[in-house]
Amino acid sequence: MAIDPDALASSLRRLATLGQPGSSVVEGLRHVTEACVDLFGVSGSGIMLADEQNIPRYVAASDGPGRLLEIAESETGQGPCTEAFVNNAVVASTDVTAEPRWPDLAKALRPHGVRAVLGLPVRLGAVTVGTLDVFYDRPHIWQDDECQALARYRDVIESTLSAAVAAENAGELAAQLQYALDYRVIIERGVGYLMARDGLDSMTAFNRLRRAARDTQSKIGDVAQRLVSSGRLPTEDSESRRSAE
Repeated sequence: MAIDPDALASSLRRLATLGQPGSSVVEGLRHVTEACVDLFGVSGSGIMLADEQNIPRYVAASDGPGRLLEIAESETGQGPCTEAFVNNAVVASTDVTAEPRWPDLAKALRPHGVRAVLGLPVRLGAVTVGTLDVFYDRPHIWQDDECQALARYRDVIESTLSAAVAAENAGELAAQLQYALDYRVIIERGVGYLMARDGLDSMTAFNRLRRAARDTQSKIGDVAQRLVSSGRLPTEDSESRRSAE
């Protein structure tokens, strides 16, 4: 994939501001998504980061459809970006609106001009804390050179985001990311436990943890810890008590 050197230099200058005192990290990330569109010629781009429930949420996007993509993924718990977050792997879709594995997401996005989507995990250290998401407004087969070039761009985002957090320049976002760092391992263990116990895939297991946390007004890390310790979700304990009455 050929990259315009001037566009690349402009993008790197914007990334560099993320670690500077007095700069807004969220505003910087928005500029990064806009530069991604200019640099790679995609229709749109966005960044999701884990919230205090360790659920990937919209932080910045290059345009309205990019924001809608991320909001729809957070609400449905489906899609290539969510899978990239849960599985710590690059996930591609030629056309999300034609994907039988993500029916709720397909329905939500069909009117909004989001078709081919690529989700890349964003990490702090070795821990996935969010995703870089890019899309086309038409079906598109993602080529290896595209994925590799976008992965290199993602690597620079990781480095600058890490510098901003280390410099305590990320405000509330830093606390949010710290929760993701602290609880990622136990959540992965909880997901693995449900996969082994109930024969689930990773996304179904993650969303089951997520629902249990929501239904009990608990944090997903606490639910995962309880599951690993007791072998049961808190919602399963409630169901057992109702059955016994």
